[in-house]
Amino acid sequence: MLRTIDLRGTRPSASELLALVPRAATDVTAALDGARALIDDVRDRGEAALVDQAERFDRARPAAVRVPPEELAAALEALEPHIRSAIEATIERVRAASRAQVPAPRRTELANGAVVEQRWQPVGRVGLYVPGGKAVYPSSVVMNVVPAQVAGVGSIALASPPQEAFGGRVHPVVAGVAALLGVTEVYAMGGAGAIGAFAYGVPGIGLEPVQRVTGPGNVFVAAAKRLVQGVTGIDAEAGPTDILVIADDSADADFVAADLVSQAEHDELAAAVLVTDAPGFAARVIERLEARVAATKHSTRVRTAMEGAQSALVLVDDLDQATDFANAFGPEHLEIQVRHADAALARIENAGAIFVGDHSPVSLGDYAAGSNHVLPTGGQARYAAGLSAATFLRPQQVVRYDADALREVAPAIAALSAAEDLPAHGEAVAARFAR
Repeated sequence: MLRTIDLRGTRPSASELLALVPRAATDVTAALDGARALIDDVRDRGEAALVDQAERFDRARPAAVRVPPEELAAALEALEPHIRSAIEATIERVRAASRAQVPAPRRTELANGAVVEQRWQPVGRVGLYVPGGKAVYPSSVVMNVVPAQVAGVGSIALASPPQEAFGGRVHPVVAGVAALLGVTEVYAMGGAGAIGAFAYGVPGIGLEPVQRVTGPGNVFVAAAKRLVQGVTGIDAEAGPTDILVIADDSADADFVAADLVSQAEHDELAAAVLVTDAPGFAARVIERLEARVAATKHSTRVRTAMEGAQSALVLVDDLDQATDFANAFGPEHLEIQVRHADAALARIENAGAIFVGDHSPVSLGDYAAGSNHVLPTGGQARYAAGLSAATFLRPQQVVRYDADALREVAPAIAALSAAEDLPAHGEAVAARFAR
């Protein structure tokens, strides 16, 4: 089911490992032209373009792109009690964990009267995207909205594709969770057009431009995010999900198989990777995979993902080689199920979120761990971080010098401005002492 990459007896270099890691055959650049056309259409025609795009891609024509307040209230009222209870518990945990992501202001006194203050200022307005393709993602409402609220964002707009099954409305559970979180500005729009609407605004429906767009989506959403950078900020170009499990023969083969299947059910392009130094254990995992894939609801989708080029069984000599491979892969989700988990964790540099131990499955992080599940995919964890309260904050330095403190550094400023042939810089300081 999983193709095998056998690294035993070799020590690939960092660049060789990068060439070996399995990847889905997705290309954001190939979607740029299509995404650009959809964004331009929204800029030109506003709500009419969004409605036409909904009919074309979502097979649903919303009566109004902006969701009426009474529809949000009704969706909240209709939330099933056990769903509402689960969401409320998740909100509480994500809110608590997000608070830890907000840095405290710092004041550094460099000399008498010379102070640099560090503050973290939230963006004023954000657009949060909640996908609606093969699954429904009320949990993504929580993961987007709560960190923004904790960061202090004052204006939040949320978009999710209109649903054919609900007459062109946003999925009622998504709408209900938005209302539960106090979000009153919700739009039935999806794909690249929604990202363009966030970036440029749609005056006809009261949608003002945002300063940052966040949330997962398909390749056209990722392409649209790339196109609007420079107009608005983004979190990352999210793509198909991935999981990498480092396990040895102390792990439970059925647990590992279940976790691989749990991520493969998202999408046919989802990546499921097992890295192990125990061939016998690997054989047991493959055996359990066959049984679990056959029994799961989305069996065809999962099997396609497992048999794709992006998924693999990687055989290694030892834990060091396993962590080297994981760092090259840069997984969105990394599970560590080995005897010496802390030793493995100490060697990990690149991962979106890390789940340690046999009772910390990725699905825990997807819903109720308190961590955020909007994470960098496709190897982006090698240089990018997951969504957090910090995503919505901008570090700003506030400089306060009095006359004596400025006089002390004036010679250094004069010397450097002369060296750079920017004499007016030094003159701006000297002017303060010329009187």
